[in-house]
Amino acid sequence: MDNRQLKQFVNLAESLHFGRASEVSHVSPSTLSRSIRQVEDAVGATLFDRDNRSVALTRAGEMFLGYARESLTQWDVIRNALMAEAGELHGEVSIYCSVTASYSFLFDLLSRFRRDHPHIEIKLHTGDPENAVARVLAGEEDMAIGARPERIPAGLAFKSMVTTPLVFIAAKDKMEFANPSGQRHGANALENLPMILSESGLARRRVDSWFRAQNVQPSIYAQVAGNEAIVSMVSLGFGIGVVPRIVLDNSPLAAQVVVLDVYPQLKSYDVGLFTTEKKLKSPLIAAFWSQLK
Repeated sequence: MDNRQLKQFVNLAESLHFGRASEVSHVSPSTLSRSIRQVEDAVGATLFDRDNRSVALTRAGEMFLGYARESLTQWDVIRNALMAEAGELHGEVSIYCSVTASYSFLFDLLSRFRRDHPHIEIKLHTGDPENAVARVLAGEEDMAIGARPERIPAGLAFKSMVTTPLVFIAAKDKMEFANPSGQRHGANALENLPMILSESGLARRRVDSWFRAQNVQPSIYAQVAGNEAIVSMVSLGFGIGVVPRIVLDNSPLAAQVVVLDVYPQLKSYDVGLFTTEKKLKSPLIAAFWSQLK
């Protein structure tokens, strides 16, 4: 089998949908199906369970997916190293980040990168930043922007871009939340107020630890995915939220909310770029990595 077939296999394994995988692979569904059968014949195992309505990886398929990603990574490393020797880089890199990060960090970064390496194609995928590390470690993305975890997993590289506080926010017209007297809020003042929190991730863990340290049980009104959704719900007056300050500063709803003066302060976010140490061997990834000063 060739790298084209490996890429088609990875595309199908990630989407589990022949239509979407064929579009990404730039082939027809029938061509993709034939290519997958050829891969299965070559390895001597069924890699997908499929019927008219669903596609799923088999155990053998999960094992082969690791091999396919590793092989494609190694191919990119040697190919790009040879291109670097020739003085020009070609290829593509994928980046995953939140919508906020895409316009907070990437505009200037991609502008410089495009100027210096015009033949490298950028594939940008957006979503919940809490998935950034997992997507890079799983090989689904070359790089991702997200918050630095308390412990960086083995094999993962991180480069800081900005440090931003985690802040408590309330709707501007909800003065019982905003505390117009200027007094600082302690955890006890928040105990009976409705809280709108991330359903999981680093911010949620830090908020939960903060309340436990103050011996306070918060009243949780809603648990949502995505910091932008928290700002939206807070602006409507549904409760108190906790978001990174950089999200609030870039939100179109920033004028509708206020930052509460809460003590003790939550630990700040260190936001930066992730990739694997293996992928840093690729001249394409190294070239993008070097854009961060």
